[in-house]
Amino acid sequence: MTDFSQHAHGPGPTPPESAQPTDVDGHVAAYVAAFATGSADVMDRLYEPGAVLVPRPGVPLTTTADRRAAYAHLLGFGVPMTAESRQLYIAGDIALSIVDWSMRGTARQGHPVDLNGVAADVLRRGPDGQWRYLINNPFGTGS
Repeated sequence: MTDFSQHAHGPGPTPPESAQPTDVDGHVAAYVAAFATGSADVMDRLYEPGAVLVPRPGVPLTTTADRRAAYAHLLGFGVPMTAESRQLYIAGDIALSIVDWSMRGTARQGHPVDLNGVAADVLRRGPDGQWRYLINNPFGTGS
């Protein structure tokens, strides 16, 4: 399980641009590390332009501005994320990634946070060899 909780209550250091995964198996860890920085800009590096983020079932976000606003909301809690790859299927430059994730703790605002899900994500390897989200659906088929 990947846990970068050392940055739970504030932005951590920004990972270098080279922290982007060229091995699809490293994408989950790269995402959690980006989350731990507290930066929506850093998180968006793991997405293709025009990628879809589904922050809650039935609500697809397709613009960079909308994705960043959704990250800012989630990052605003200041609660760390843990994530573990459950299944990974690769066909050439496309991958389906099933990921168990959770966020548990006390938000900066003082209320408890207990979020979790099983993500169903689609990734694509770009010409630079880096894997990025085409679709990030953190709640998968959950409602």
